[in-house]
Amino acid sequence: MTEDGLPDLPPRAFAKADPSPDAAFYAEPRFVTHIDDGAIAAVTGLYRALFPAGGTVLDLMSSWVSHLPEEVAYGTVIGHGMNAAELAANPRLDRWFVQDLNQEPGLPLADASVDAAGLCVSVQYLQRPVEVLREVARVLRPGGTVAITFSNRCFPTKAVAIWQGLGGPDQCALVSHYLRRAGFAAVEARELASPQRWGGDPLWAVTGRREERHEG
Repeated sequence: MTEDGLPDLPPRAFAKADPSPDAAFYAEPRFVTHIDDGAIAAVTGLYRALFPAGGTVLDLMSSWVSHLPEEVAYGTVIGHGMNAAELAANPRLDRWFVQDLNQEPGLPLADASVDAAGLCVSVQYLQRPVEVLREVARVLRPGGTVAITFSNRCFPTKAVAIWQGLGGPDQCALVSHYLRRAGFAAVEARELASPQRWGGDPLWAVTGRREERHEG
């Protein structure tokens, strides 16, 4: 299958080995973390640097943990995911909703209602990434930031085909492409954790900023 916002990619780029409904795959809760402690700490450090204290944060494709810095108080944390039991067990979420973004990418949130959004180790499962990220851009306030983090781990039957054919640096380029097609400015990719330098899981991040409004 192709993605409407990415006509330059080959047919079936966003196909999955397991085409069955994602809701069935995620029906049973998984109270585990999918990256190690060092990579989690790197995600938390990124959020600490980018997400404003007191702001409204959207945690996309979340679970029973959000990796937000414990010492920072946010105004509201909104969680999205595929399993209600996992989301209900997440103490950082003030409210949450379950939605399959591959079936319905539209977010049930008002325009310009969110200060920052995080998407941790799940971008590889999106079959309509540009549509989803356009929605993220819509709900972000001007100047708001989205932070997308990922490692080399995944559920291989549910990760899209193009993702599994790439390594970390090329995955950074792919996610940067998603964000630019979705209209984000100041897109930046970085390596946050390197097994060669620190051991443990690798971790990369790609961030994008919604453009500020200019008067006149």
